[in-house]
Amino acid sequence: MAQERDRDLSLPSAIEPRHLHVLARIREQVSRVIVGQDALIDRLLVALLTNNHALIEGVPGLAKTLTVSTLARALHCSFARIQFTPDLLPADITGTLVFNPKDAEFRVRLGPLFANVVLADEINRAPAKVQSALLEAMQERQVTIGGETHRLPVPFLVLATQNPIEHEGTYPLPEAQLDRFMLKVIVDYPEPEQERDILRRALDGESVHIDPVTDAAELGELTQAVTAVQINDRLREYVVRLIEATRDPARYRMPEIEPLLEYGASPRASVFLARAAQAYALLHGRGYVLPEDVKALAPDVLRHRLVTTYEAEAQAVTTEQIVDRLLEGVGIP
Repeated sequence: MAQERDRDLSLPSAIEPRHLHVLARIREQVSRVIVGQDALIDRLLVALLTNNHALIEGVPGLAKTLTVSTLARALHCSFARIQFTPDLLPADITGTLVFNPKDAEFRVRLGPLFANVVLADEINRAPAKVQSALLEAMQERQVTIGGETHRLPVPFLVLATQNPIEHEGTYPLPEAQLDRFMLKVIVDYPEPEQERDILRRALDGESVHIDPVTDAAELGELTQAVTAVQINDRLREYVVRLIEATRDPARYRMPEIEPLLEYGASPRASVFLARAAQAYALLHGRGYVLPEDVKALAPDVLRHRLVTTYEAEAQAVTTEQIVDRLLEGVGIP
């Protein structure tokens, strides 16, 4: 009876208070190392809770790689970092067949892709063949080696980083691969007070121990808990209208956007935006989605899915500005 009284009535029965406690502890552990990247941490947790992938973009030195590795340490899951380079081969990430002279047979040696959390560092430096192999892993969650299919572990999360200011020796990611990333997170510079804290920690030589908070089995429970977060019909319709407005903005009284967009978002964006909003609500201790959850995640879900025209480039209009205008113009039904 006491347990029933203690249960938060705002949470569906499939969501337990211990789930919220685990998420709070993960945040706490990561924040012990990372300063001033709360938005990034939240979005990585959204990707984790929905068992999806995230692309992280920012200039060097903003702790993108450190954030991902710290998160992996807090999860007590297998972690692999792959440094993408122009000479990387598909077998370098997926694995290959190795000949064993003792028994005169080929054996499969699995590559670093077989980990729960994979950091694809500077992903846009790898050639097309590597991107194709990674695309199969991200979408199908399996890898083909020597004609045999090998399932990837569960959960399987690709967190990729890329540098927006250096384009020499890089390969733009194809639109099909970008669409597989649930989120594209833009990492900005820290505030002055946060930078003072970063400097203090660096000069004082602080070493922080990260305690593993959860494991793969409990992460599966958290993923199931996200699906139990309630998103009502009005918000579902709001998500559909937002995505539809990227394809036909004139229908929503925004004809000025139409010449700026060559292609809108796919139906995958609708699913990702709704699921991301559910995870974001759970992160904030709620068992139901608010319009603010959808609006908070819309830029991260849409910025890499909208293809702008030459006219937009000529006017220096960014996808972020277009998404902001869509959020202003599309009302909640």
